[in-house]
Amino acid sequence: MRHDVLIVGLTGMPGAGKTTLARSLATCGFPVVIMGDAVREAAKNANLELNDCNLGSMMINLRKTKGPGAIAFLLLDKIDGILTTGANIRALIVDGIRNIEEMKVLETAGPVKLLAVHSSTRIRFQHLMSRGRTDAPVTVDDFTERDRRELEVGLSYAIALADETISNNGITVDELCKEGSKVVEKWIVEERNKNH
Repeated sequence: MRHDVLIVGLTGMPGAGKTTLARSLATCGFPVVIMGDAVREAAKNANLELNDCNLGSMMINLRKTKGPGAIAFLLLDKIDGILTTGANIRALIVDGIRNIEEMKVLETAGPVKLLAVHSSTRIRFQHLMSRGRTDAPVTVDDFTERDRRELEVGLSYAIALADETISNNGITVDELCKEGSKVVEKWIVEERNKNH
C-alpha cells in the first residue's frame, strides 16, 4: 500500500554516522526502520552467529537470490504497519540504504528522499570499533573487506545519487544531528507543498 508519508533513506559507508543520525531523528518523533535488522533477523533464522562475516554473507546471498532490492522488500510490511497506525507521522527514516534498487522498492510505499552521511576512513574505523557490536571489524583488513563488500552491492552509486550529503568530519554528534534534522524538516515542507 502506498502512503503519503515521506520516507527518508540514510546511506553512507559503514561507520559514517547513519545510525547516530537515525537515533537522533527517532528522538524527534520520526519512526526508524533499520535495514541491517532485516539481515540480522534472516541470519538468526538461519541459526548463524551474528558476526561481520556471517552478516555480510547473508546480505550478499539475499541480494543474489532475491535481487538487489531484497532487503527493502523484507521491510515493506513493517513500514506499512508503522504508517497505518493512524499516528501523525511526518516522515519515516530507513537507516542503511545500500543501493538505488532499495530506494525503488521503498517508492512503492511512499515518496522517498535519500540522505548520505560522509566521513573519512579513519573516523569511520574509529566509529565502528567503538560501537562494541558483534559485527564490528577487528582489524584494518576486516574493515577494508567490509568496505569492499558494501561497495560491491552498489553503495557508492547510492551515495553518489543521494538528494543531499552531510559531512560528518570534524563536527560533534549534536551538529550532525541538527544538520540531518534540518534537511529532513526541509524535505517534509517541500513534500507538503507539492501535495497542496
